[in-house]
Amino acid sequence: MTRVIFYFGLLFLLAIGFAWLADRPGALTLDWQGYTIETSIMVAALGLTAIIAVVALIGGLIRGILVTPRIFGNFLGQRRRDRGYRALSRGMIAVGAGDTKLARRAATESSGLLKDEPLTLLLTAQAAQLSGDAAGARTAFEALAARPDTRVLGLHGLYIEATRQGEHEAARHFAEETMKAAPQIGWAGTALFDYQAGAGEWLGALATLDANLRAGIVDKKAARRFRAVLLTALAREAESGDPGEARNRALEAHKLAPDLPEPAIVAGRLLARSGDLRRASRILESTWKIVAHPEIADAYVALRSGDSVRDRLKRMKRLADMQLGHPESAMAMARAAIDAHEWQMARDALQRLLETRPSERVCLLVAEIEESETGDEGRVRQWLTRAIHAPRDPVWVADGRIFPRWAPVSPVTGRIDRFEWKVAGEPIPSFRVPGIDAGHAASRSTELVAAAPALAPERLPVAEALEIEASDSPAIDVLVEATPDKKPERPKAPAEPAPALAEPVLPRAPDDPGPEGAESDEARRRFRLF
Repeated sequence: MTRVIFYFGLLFLLAIGFAWLADRPGALTLDWQGYTIETSIMVAALGLTAIIAVVALIGGLIRGILVTPRIFGNFLGQRRRDRGYRALSRGMIAVGAGDTKLARRAATESSGLLKDEPLTLLLTAQAAQLSGDAAGARTAFEALAARPDTRVLGLHGLYIEATRQGEHEAARHFAEETMKAAPQIGWAGTALFDYQAGAGEWLGALATLDANLRAGIVDKKAARRFRAVLLTALAREAESGDPGEARNRALEAHKLAPDLPEPAIVAGRLLARSGDLRRASRILESTWKIVAHPEIADAYVALRSGDSVRDRLKRMKRLADMQLGHPESAMAMARAAIDAHEWQMARDALQRLLETRPSERVCLLVAEIEESETGDEGRVRQWLTRAIHAPRDPVWVADGRIFPRWAPVSPVTGRIDRFEWKVAGEPIPSFRVPGIDAGHAASRSTELVAAAPALAPERLPVAEALEIEASDSPAIDVLVEATPDKKPERPKAPAEPAPALAEPVLPRAPDDPGPEGAESDEARRRFRLF
């Protein structure tokens, strides 16, 4: 529209100019090389205008002849690009729909039509992934990683491929390269942090956590919790070699996560070792007020190694008073009273819990009281039988598995801060005790006896050997430890001890390539790391 207005304006000005010349006639004489040319001003102006128009027309024709090949090439190229982008669009839709054949055909067509378009490499890689062609997908992602503008995209694809194939060394390498190229990328920071934590590289995980916090990948609350877990792991490792450094890290972890029992326990133990009993007690008491945990109670009574059982009972009473009415306070008080041979005090501590439906640990504690105080084997067996069917107590659970102790990372998935103190949800295998209805057989006996040391470390209820037999398996005897003041043992049938709670089998760390060999070399060759 602007150009049309410009042309009409130009014609209007020319018309005004010619009208002005027509109103002012005159003559124009040109004398050159013996020739004399005389004409009017109007004719001279019209002739000049005609010459300019002819020159412009000739120039336009020459320019058109010269640029016609380029214009024609651009036209054909535009058609080619349009076809390529239409094929690219069809391929992306086919990938989303899961149409493998159409996706691969569109990837081939778009790659031929769009030579320098990186999206064709992405479509080729996704079509290869859809059809299960790992080598083709890896090749396409490597081509993307080689381009500066698509390097992060290619590294992400290579990371996914390496993860799918279980080649965690390569996956970690790609996450590290992505962190160097773009620290703000969320998946890379999270993946590298998980790999470092799973491998026990606590200092590296702390540095990566700080980088993730600065990049906004992790929020402040989660970062504080993760930092507390990592510092606790460092404190436990340094406890025997550098107690001072371990104490400082445990105190910092306790400050960051006062509801986490482990840093409070480590800090209290190290402070007590250095003679600062008052501060150690305050730290354990502060965590106990937030979460009453049996390991805190055990650490609290053991702060001063030279205390008698009476002194420990007094200390435990002070701690239990801080959480009056809590089941853990009652059980911890009963435990200390049993150690001090205060049987009535132990019974009184458990009385309120016995009025409802006592848990496994409560029944085991009552069985120990009966064994140590009266030696009544019948009542001991009665309470042990009740423990089999009693509600379960909280235990350390990580990713659906029960563990005897807290750990910084889950042995199941290698993820950090996965341990929870709660009642396990999965059913416990069944078993049958002579005289007990087989319909209630749920092999909780093995786990019950095996988990008892974890619930009350280094203590197992006192009882005679209780013969337990499975419905379709040989008889199993659950053996329990006798106390120092136990009465002379009565003869009993030989028994095969139940297997002790095995340490959890830790899976290979996510970034552990395993033993050097053909498989490791093949992984390195495939992903061209070295």
